[in-house]
Amino acid sequence: MTDQNTPDTTGASYAAAGVDIEAGDRAIDLLKGHAARASRPEVRGGLGGFAGLFALGEYKNPLLAAGSDGVGTKLAVAQAMDKHDTIGIDLVAMCVDDLVVCGAEPLFLQDYIAIGKVVPEKIAEIVSGIAEGCVQSGAALLGGETAEHPGVMEPDHYDVSATAVGVVEADELLGPDKVRPGDSIIAMASSGLHSNGYSLARHVLLERAGLPLDGYIEEFDRTLGEEMLEPTRIYAKDCLALAAECEVHTFCHVTGGGLAGNMARIVPEGLIAEMSRTTWTPAQIFRTIQSLGKVEQAEMEKTFNMGVGMVAVVSAADRDRALAMLTARHIDAWELGTVRAAEEGEADAERATLTGSHPNY
Repeated sequence: MTDQNTPDTTGASYAAAGVDIEAGDRAIDLLKGHAARASRPEVRGGLGGFAGLFALGEYKNPLLAAGSDGVGTKLAVAQAMDKHDTIGIDLVAMCVDDLVVCGAEPLFLQDYIAIGKVVPEKIAEIVSGIAEGCVQSGAALLGGETAEHPGVMEPDHYDVSATAVGVVEADELLGPDKVRPGDSIIAMASSGLHSNGYSLARHVLLERAGLPLDGYIEEFDRTLGEEMLEPTRIYAKDCLALAAECEVHTFCHVTGGGLAGNMARIVPEGLIAEMSRTTWTPAQIFRTIQSLGKVEQAEMEKTFNMGVGMVAVVSAADRDRALAMLTARHIDAWELGTVRAAEEGEADAERATLTGSHPNY
């Protein structure tokens, strides 16, 4: 037996401190196939270099657009279920669908994974979802970073973030300055909770109601965990296709802050976006949260997307064409409302309003 006062003469090492470089190298080997699947012709070099290289191509007056984001506490659900192959889709969606709001085409994305202990197979599972999200959005996965944080994070815990870069010609830039009175506001349905409001959703469903993630919920026709991990819908390609064929003035990505809160960001002073709840019924997951948690309507609407994941503001003349295009692309879409000029005395009014009640809600 070694005396506790006897000095330890064993040499210190990174592995002894909790960082496994060999595991990191094995993870990189497992990732190469996913990165290859999520590529574009403009990518230069390969995975594993110090920097990702991308040939911008020929543009007249290009503007680069960049956005960074994460997935938030939806990760807690993935970790509790030990299911990690879809969280990457959420990550990509949160980044690239912010870019298309201004009309930018997503070009590439780089991810960052911080984890308590590198398990190559788990890293590969996470990145498989990121690659799938990149494929869905048309962006290349241009590499990233995996950082092992022993002593700071629990071995099974991890966090993910990413930065996406896109490009738009200066004369094709979309934004509030293009919005006009009479414009049609077209909603695109969300696939569920997407990646916002999970702190409240977990509090209501898991803590207050005590529902198990692996418990089957008849209203969802699947387990609660499967419902909560439904991947965020990615609209990038659909938005770009719409902008190419219709007179789109801007888009609105409905994330934290809800529908009205985000719409207010893309409506210029002097105009009001009037939207009606009578045009759609939120999915069951929203009704379940509101009912079990006795959550006020206003709180629901500023926390969750309530069934609307993306909004297009188009000219009135292109309303029907835009709806037909989205339907052909298998997007559930409908006219949510219209933009009008603020009337006298409405100078301080909300720039985006919701009226009426949801049918069958």
